[in-house]
Amino acid sequence: MKLVLADDHRITRELLRRVSTSELGHEVVAEAADGFQALESIGDLRPDLVLLDLQLPRLDGFGVIEEVRRWPRRPRIIVLSALCNAYTVYRVERLPVEGFLDKHTATVEALREAVEAVDKGRRYFSEEFHRVRAARRADPWAFDKVLSDREQTVLALIGDWLTDREIAARLGLEPCTAEKHRFNIQRKLDLRTKTELVRYASRQGFRQFGACGT
Repeated sequence: MKLVLADDHRITRELLRRVSTSELGHEVVAEAADGFQALESIGDLRPDLVLLDLQLPRLDGFGVIEEVRRWPRRPRIIVLSALCNAYTVYRVERLPVEGFLDKHTATVEALREAVEAVDKGRRYFSEEFHRVRAARRADPWAFDKVLSDREQTVLALIGDWLTDREIAARLGLEPCTAEKHRFNIQRKLDLRTKTELVRYASRQGFRQFGACGT
């Protein structure tokens, strides 16, 4: 297989290259340190597989996937992420990707298994991914069961500590509409204060660089 490696850390790319080439016998045709470099490499070289970090600068991995999914022929993708929280897993579930490895728990052997599985036409998602997904699906009050898509978008901005006015400007809303969304989110999640709401957003992963875990 021809591979593109997209990660902003050189040491991670070196590890991915070593496993992919020396140990698995694949060809790495390009490396990318940000999302726009990744898109350019994928478009020009048409790789079979992309190992794609979600936390890329300039354009994150979600943005790369959203662009690539519109192309007539897209490569297979294994997502790499330092985030393995409920919201990240929820978003990844809805993307056309073949695998997910969380950087905090994945081993070199898991990377080998993931690449080999995709090479054979299978999918590979880490144990932590399955655990986080199962916990959310078993929770009757999980955010995806009680919040609309728009409310989830607003909650992600709340998690980044944006004010109602800033959220309104970002989404093209009136400030009173953003405030109403926040009020409805707090009510649906049974959270009394904005501080509790921000803590919930952080815990569930509704922040660009939130902590791993549920």
